[in-house]
Amino acid sequence: MEKRRADTIAEQLEEMIFDGSFSNGERLDEVRLAEQFGVSRTPFREALQRLALSNLIELIPRRGAFVRQPGPIELIEMFEVMAEMEAVCGRLAALRISDQALDDLQASNQKCQAAVERQDPDTYYIENEQFHKTIYQQSGNSFLASEVEMLHKRLKPFRRQQLRLRGRMAQSLAEHEAVLEALKKGDPEASANALRVHVAIQGEKFHSLMSNLKNAAE
Repeated sequence: MEKRRADTIAEQLEEMIFDGSFSNGERLDEVRLAEQFGVSRTPFREALQRLALSNLIELIPRRGAFVRQPGPIELIEMFEVMAEMEAVCGRLAALRISDQALDDLQASNQKCQAAVERQDPDTYYIENEQFHKTIYQQSGNSFLASEVEMLHKRLKPFRRQQLRLRGRMAQSLAEHEAVLEALKKGDPEASANALRVHVAIQGEKFHSLMSNLKNAAE
């Protein structure tokens, strides 16, 4: 399915924030940037709304949009909650997942493998996102699925960014395989633990991500 224009702009703006094109606290010139992207202000403002959900920018009435980098405590707290919520999804999905969904997860992993071989983090993320959404849906708890997907969207820029760390895509794929194996066995605790480890941002991975954010802010 073709991406909406606003989604494409949001992802490009994310990259510009992370690569240091904008400094922390900088006001975004909506008119100039809309012209740069070749769009009207409507899809550009939709993109800004999406970035605001991830707290990458702050929208201030009558003043505009300002770049906002999260602090280390805020970011790790969000990832801690994300890891626990996904663990619950995995625990429930292990008891409820359908054979078709297991096949879908396997298919997503195969596409992820192809993306790893091409060193294509953007395509990897798209398939990775589908992998996780399938598990949310298979939890059989629509309220939980809705809440965890909301937080997933908020953390999307950071989950995408950490896939660019050296070796992370291959590591992520190996973690996917562990999740899938636990789900196939119908093992709730193994599924929960595998997802918790996969999502939690720990150690070197966290320090590398924060270093990237720090460099972008300088």
